[in-house]
Amino acid sequence: MGEPSLRERALRHLARRDHSRAELARKLAGHGETAEVEAVIERMAELGLQSDSRYAEAFVRSRAARFGSSRLRSELSRRGIDRELIDEAIAGECVESELDRARAVLHSRFSAAPADAREWARQARFLQARGFAPELIRKLLKEPHDESA
Repeated sequence: MGEPSLRERALRHLARRDHSRAELARKLAGHGETAEVEAVIERMAELGLQSDSRYAEAFVRSRAARFGSSRLRSELSRRGIDRELIDEAIAGECVESELDRARAVLHSRFSAAPADAREWARQARFLQARGFAPELIRKLLKEPHDESA
């Protein structure tokens, strides 16, 4: 058996999981000319096998419960997704408000409200690393901690 063709390689990658156009181009780049790679990716998109929109929606759906909008935006843009597609995916998949998602993430990690400034900073850093906005973090950490959550 010889080397698999670009088309076969693209199909194998897409069979495992959705890939953004940029990811697929990067994975196929070492196996053919740029024009050939673009032609294969374009054909995959025509057949509906590759879709940046579907990729963005699936990405947001799988991570929205754990991360804030700014982190989702950052990761999707790093993967080569257009800003409009990112905005559509986040608007469509993030049904809960950002505050509710941040509250759920915070309560899943910390069982008690911050007792001192050091603990407040620790919880704030955790939420910030998850991609939540600083204003939202301040608002969330000021409210009383609900033990039933």
